[in-house]
Amino acid sequence: MRALVINCTLKPSPQPSNTEALAATVIEALRGYGVEVDVVRAVDLNIKPGVETDLGEGDDWPGVHEKVLASQILIMASPTWLGRPSSVAQRVLERLDAMLGETDGDGRPVAYNRVAGVLVTGNEDGAHHVISEIGGALGDIGFTVPGQSWTYWHLGPGPGPDYLDDGRGHEWAASTGRAMASNLVHAARALDAMPLPAPPS
Repeated sequence: MRALVINCTLKPSPQPSNTEALAATVIEALRGYGVEVDVVRAVDLNIKPGVETDLGEGDDWPGVHEKVLASQILIMASPTWLGRPSSVAQRVLERLDAMLGETDGDGRPVAYNRVAGVLVTGNEDGAHHVISEIGGALGDIGFTVPGQSWTYWHLGPGPGPDYLDDGRGHEWAASTGRAMASNLVHAARALDAMPLPAPPS
């Protein structure tokens, strides 16, 4: 089984990413179940704006799209900015939107029988809103979003320290992340054993 984590931080490599640091706890849990995990830091790529899978020369999204299709688990990881997903996360969702028009050999949308979860960091409140926005979008595209397939970290409303600067709340976020990993893996196994059929015509 394979998983893909798309880190939607605004910070290009090699800058430290709070979102990446929290994602590492979920990745460790996934690997404990024997899952192979790929990580993409979307801001490092030239992901053009649009809602098609391939926008031509210089567009790096087709390579990410291939990784999505090679995975049974997708995790969208985003910081919170102004109480909302990052602009990078929004662009990734818009490119994933193209999958609505793609089907497999059995006529199923290609996101069917793949599971998805959401991970959020930020020193301000709004994590549940970000989880709802991203999780709802992934469900629209066709991914199965299991119960409690999310984790987040923040220290309440208003400005404050970042995840990498403050140890408070780390164990709760990691524990929730381990539950997230378990739910994603077991839901993916269930779908593998009993796949969703193509939508009725």
